[in-house]
Amino acid sequence: MIDAIEKTLTLIFLIGLGIALRRKIKNKTEIQGLKEVILSVALPATVFIALMGIKMSASLLIYPIILVCFNFFIFFSAPYFLAFFGIAKSSPASRTLSMLLPSLAPGLSSFPFISEFLGGESLALAAMADVGNKFFALNFLYYISLKMHMAIQQGGAIGNKKGMKDFLWSLIKEPINVIMLLAIVFLSLGFHMSTLPLVIQEIFSRASTLMGPLVLIYIGMAVEFKEGKEIKMILSILFFRAGISLLFSLLVILVWGIHDPNMILLSVVVPLSACSFWPFAHISAIHHKEESMEIPDYRKTFDANLALLTLAISLPLSTILVIGVLASGQTFAETSNLGLLSFTLMGASIIPNLKAFKKVKASWRNIKQAH
Repeated sequence: MIDAIEKTLTLIFLIGLGIALRRKIKNKTEIQGLKEVILSVALPATVFIALMGIKMSASLLIYPIILVCFNFFIFFSAPYFLAFFGIAKSSPASRTLSMLLPSLAPGLSSFPFISEFLGGESLALAAMADVGNKFFALNFLYYISLKMHMAIQQGGAIGNKKGMKDFLWSLIKEPINVIMLLAIVFLSLGFHMSTLPLVIQEIFSRASTLMGPLVLIYIGMAVEFKEGKEIKMILSILFFRAGISLLFSLLVILVWGIHDPNMILLSVVVPLSACSFWPFAHISAIHHKEESMEIPDYRKTFDANLALLTLAISLPLSTILVIGVLASGQTFAETSNLGLLSFTLMGASIIPNLKAFKKVKASWRNIKQAH
């Protein structure tokens, strides 16, 4: 338990270090350079190691499939529940959060604690499930980000011939996708991480170790805290996300008839993971392109600062929730306690936003009367 708390404090302190460094590094180009190191070196190396460590088996495919179902569940429901928090459905804030909320970053926010509390076997299953989440975040959300951008800025859809060609070419150029393809080829030829030449193992291993610290420091350096009201809104949304994530986990547990406490806790904590950095990479690329086009903020596809602020809050919040569930022993292996926690989290998000709920309800009533 002490080790888990120390790991959590380490993550928070690294974000704090980034905030402290922001005073010294004021040039946005230098911060952009740090982001490029993350996206082109550290992140691809991490993905490669994760994929090369998987031993493929047909029976294991159920885990990534279930997690992808969770990704799509949050993705399609997000625009609707965001409206209850006063976020317009077609606004940059709604598009930004619809990209971030369905994605998961278990590597930072839940894997270390799954290993600590549930053991290596549970960690291996969680890593397998994360493969589905990776494909969702890296490829599907990348496609969605381009589709949103083209629909807003060019008045068209990605489904046309030129749009699809640009999309495919962008996929090919992404370092992460190149690495994923390389890993799949190696796996199909019977190679695994341990069978690769030692020098290649060392290169990827050392590059991968940069991932966690660099992402946390970058978040601290790049995020701009504007108003306490904005932080309160994001906290409420993240609490609601955690609540409906637990309901999804509860549904999976009941449908599959899971009785093993470790498997129940694993089903609970993985969906509680923080929002992933990968959708922010897509958001950031679109934001950078639109800045070069000198597009005003109100017409931009995404709100990059909101994305960073959400990541900065999501990581410590999810980590605290994951540790709280796992440190409680088998308390939340009981479905009744799990349901109670779910409704408690949703209640904690709804109560401070009752005024926004009333406004939304009134607007819906006006729409119905108009028709």
